[in-house]
Amino acid sequence: MPTITVAEHAGACYGVQRALDLVHKVAAEAAGPVHTLGPLIHNPQVVAGLERAGVTVVDDVPEQAGSTLVLRTHGVVPEVEETARERGLAVVDATCPYVKRVHHAAERLQRDGYQVLVVGEAGHPEVEAILGHAPGAVAVANVAALDGVPLSKRVGVVVQTTQAKATLDAVVSELMARVPEVCVVNTICEATSERQQAARELAGRSDVMVVIGGRNSANTTRLAEICSAACPCTHHIEVPAELEAAWFVGAPAVGVTAGASTPTAQIDEVVSRIRELSA
Repeated sequence: MPTITVAEHAGACYGVQRALDLVHKVAAEAAGPVHTLGPLIHNPQVVAGLERAGVTVVDDVPEQAGSTLVLRTHGVVPEVEETARERGLAVVDATCPYVKRVHHAAERLQRDGYQVLVVGEAGHPEVEAILGHAPGAVAVANVAALDGVPLSKRVGVVVQTTQAKATLDAVVSELMARVPEVCVVNTICEATSERQQAARELAGRSDVMVVIGGRNSANTTRLAEICSAACPCTHHIEVPAELEAAWFVGAPAVGVTAGASTPTAQIDEVVSRIRELSA
């Protein structure tokens, strides 16, 4: 049987656990319907569990006064929260506090006269919320994306909390070569950095890596990319049923990590299943 090692930093981060605790409390206490605006976190299994508990996902602010609307961990644009309150909904803000920091940093840079760039994935809900807090800001996923952005003489930079530091560093380096003044606020979440570093180290000494988390999760996908670079036999899964016994044949060292939206119970289930398949 292989040695199975779980990364030192893996699984649900503070922001995710806080959001889950909030929504479970609301679901137990609210008199009316409870909704989350978009999936609370990028974990289909957890979202399905919340649905069974009566917490439904909605794409738009409901019209029904008396409902409770939980704002997802990724945050929302200010206008969405204003609309919810105007319609008489009870609003519970489950936005990750570290995402809130990005909102405040973007607002401050814009007030100080900087052109705001967000290093992150355009279309991702966290990035869209950040852009909403600094109207006119632009998202750039990488250095190549800068070519399509007219730059001012003073550029302020914030970054999606789950981005890799190497991406931020590359964008900032290029900006410094192009514009006279660059002000950078590194808003990468420490938990993200810790998970990425721990995954990289574990993958480097593992024969097989299993990365657990939603395929719609940016931070989990990035963990899988990092692990794949150090361990070619890396597998990104959402549930234990996806594991295959063949992966572990002739693999004395198996590493396991998980994205920031993956509760500990899901990690434990995967580890147990690996043991069964390797027995």
